[in-house]
Amino acid sequence: MTARHDPDSPATEASDAPQTPRRSRLIWVLLIPLALFVVLSGVFLMQLLSGKDPSAIPSALIGKPAPATDLPAVAGLTTDGADIPGLDPAMLQGKASVVNVFASWCAPCRVEHPLLMELKQRGEVQMVGINYKDEPENARRFLGTFGNPYDIVGADETGRAAIEWGVYGVPETFVVGPDGTIRYKFVGPLTEEAFSGPFGAALDKARDEAS
Repeated sequence: MTARHDPDSPATEASDAPQTPRRSRLIWVLLIPLALFVVLSGVFLMQLLSGKDPSAIPSALIGKPAPATDLPAVAGLTTDGADIPGLDPAMLQGKASVVNVFASWCAPCRVEHPLLMELKQRGEVQMVGINYKDEPENARRFLGTFGNPYDIVGADETGRAAIEWGVYGVPETFVVGPDGTIRYKFVGPLTEEAFSGPFGAALDKARDEAS
């Protein structure tokens, strides 16, 4: 004879008991990402309402000497038959400089490139490129296709220089004054609006000091 199962027996209560903790854990798993999203959205909204440039991520290097980064030249990179030199820290003294971190594989770098070419054509500042984790042949092909706006190009094959400069990702652009201090850091591809904002103001001031 088969034993009759009593739904009110302790065995049934024991089988139902684990359901409540599992349900609670599921609720928390769903709530935590939602809470993080709300917090991050609030931070982003505050940034927008503050009127600050979202591309101007604070840097501990602002107002301090540019890192003493010594980088070799990109192998085989030339302009009009002359080799483009690598980066020597002494090159950032006595001139207003724009230091641009770029790579051939970086799509936003292609977007901003025409603006870098315009800066080069003005001839008002020294243009410095830090070629980030790139193959020399790819860097040469990139600059050969889109034009070379740089007076100096250092090959940062390991990414060490980018770490020293506090780079979050490519592209990033720095304004360096004639005294060798970093005046401004712009994150992301340069835009026309950047030149009418704090980036342009820092660039103009550095240029005026150098003249």
